[in-house]
Amino acid sequence: MSSSDAAPHAQTAALTRYYRRHARLYDATRWSFLFGRAALIRSVGMLAGAHPPRNILEIGCGTGDNLLRLACRFPGAAVTGLDLSAAMLARARHKLDKHQVLITLLQQRYDRPLAPEPVFDLIVFSYCLSMINPGWEQALDSAQRDLCPGGRLAVVDFHDSRFAGFRRWMGVNHVRMDGHLLPRLTTLCPPVEQAVQNAYGGAWRYFHFIGQKPGG
Repeated sequence: MSSSDAAPHAQTAALTRYYRRHARLYDATRWSFLFGRAALIRSVGMLAGAHPPRNILEIGCGTGDNLLRLACRFPGAAVTGLDLSAAMLARARHKLDKHQVLITLLQQRYDRPLAPEPVFDLIVFSYCLSMINPGWEQALDSAQRDLCPGGRLAVVDFHDSRFAGFRRWMGVNHVRMDGHLLPRLTTLCPPVEQAVQNAYGGAWRYFHFIGQKPGG
């Protein structure tokens, strides 16, 4: 294995171990950190208006909360969720089956497009990109190639923190908070809607971004 291949492999293994430990507690604990997830889906729905997306992909779908929101907001769409963690996807499958929602779940890295041609008109990242280190650039490039012309890229994630100690602690939990994501997103897809907001009085900031791929 080359050094360029070793880093993503090591990160995949580390994140798999991390979420194997945290899957059972994820829904009970992450609500206090992961702000803006439901608001992102509402905004996408309002922007879609009379032309809702037909094929939706969520990267880093975790335990499936956003998948349920997407299925409810866009009942006619085919929804696919992708995640690295089998433990998290097992939780998602249980939740989706309980609500009798039919959604395709994929367990894999997102380091290449899922199809030879663009097939999705909405791709969502929810608190996922900040944990793909290395590889977040490849994930965004894959999304750009999977997204149909005129399709929308919707992202909510950690942005930054002015407290170095907090950034280090988040780094222990595999989260990078350097304000590195939003500039890349704005060059990849022209923004339709974006905002940066404070959490816990400015302990950190998170952002909300919806961009539209040119064309269509």
